[in-house]
Amino acid sequence: MSEPLPLVLVVEDEAQMRRFICVSLTNHEYRVIEAERGQLALDLATSHNPDLVLLDLGLPDMDGLTVTQALRSWMRAPIIVISARGQEDDKIRALDAGADDYVTKPFSMGELLARMRVALRHSAERGSDGGTSTITIADLRIDLVARLVFVGEDEIHLTPNEYKLLVVLARNAGKVLTHQQLLREVWGPNHANDTQYLRVYMGQLRHKLEKIPAQPRYLVTEPGVGYRLREE
Repeated sequence: MSEPLPLVLVVEDEAQMRRFICVSLTNHEYRVIEAERGQLALDLATSHNPDLVLLDLGLPDMDGLTVTQALRSWMRAPIIVISARGQEDDKIRALDAGADDYVTKPFSMGELLARMRVALRHSAERGSDGGTSTITIADLRIDLVARLVFVGEDEIHLTPNEYKLLVVLARNAGKVLTHQQLLREVWGPNHANDTQYLRVYMGQLRHKLEKIPAQPRYLVTEPGVGYRLREE
C-alpha cells in the first residue's frame, strides 16, 4: 500500500495567489486544503492535521505571526511563511514565532517546492529517527558520536565552539536560524546579541569547510536575519 500524498494547508487571503499555489501543488502531487483567514486556518489544521503549512502573514482577521504561534503551540509540522513583507524584522519575528522557513513574494515555484521538500524531509527524519549518529549533507559528514567532521575524505579540525555551531546548523539543515537563535544555542542567553562574535566564527567555519569561502556551498548568509546550512 503506497504512502498518502503529503497534505499541505495553504493560508493566503489573495484569491489569485492562493489558486496559483494550490494548482501548482496539486500538479506536483500534493494534496491541498486552503484557507483565506487565520481562524479558518487554525480550524482546518486542527481537523486535518496537515503535513506542512504555507502561511501568508497579511491575513484579514489576524496577524500571521499569531497564527504561527498558535499552530506551533501544538503542531510539529513545518510552517513556511510566504509574505510580501520583505523587512528583516518581519522575517526574524516569523522564525522566532516558530516558522521553519520563509519565502518572500514574488518567488519562483521551483524555489518554494525545494524549500518544501527540505522541510518535509526533516520532519520525517525527526519523526522516524531522532537519534541518528551521523549527519551527511552532500560531501559534508558529521560523526556525532566521535565528534569528527569530514568534507569528502578530508577530516576537518574544528574548535569546540565551531563544532557546536556546525552541529546546530546541521540538525536544522535547510532551515533559517536567526542570529539570536544560534547565539543562544552555542554560547548561551548572555550572548544573544553578540552578532559580530557569530560572524567571526562563521567566517572561520567557511574557511575550513568551503572550497571558495566567498562563494559558500554550505554555509549561506540570510542578510540581516541569520544563516542556513543549505541542502539543495
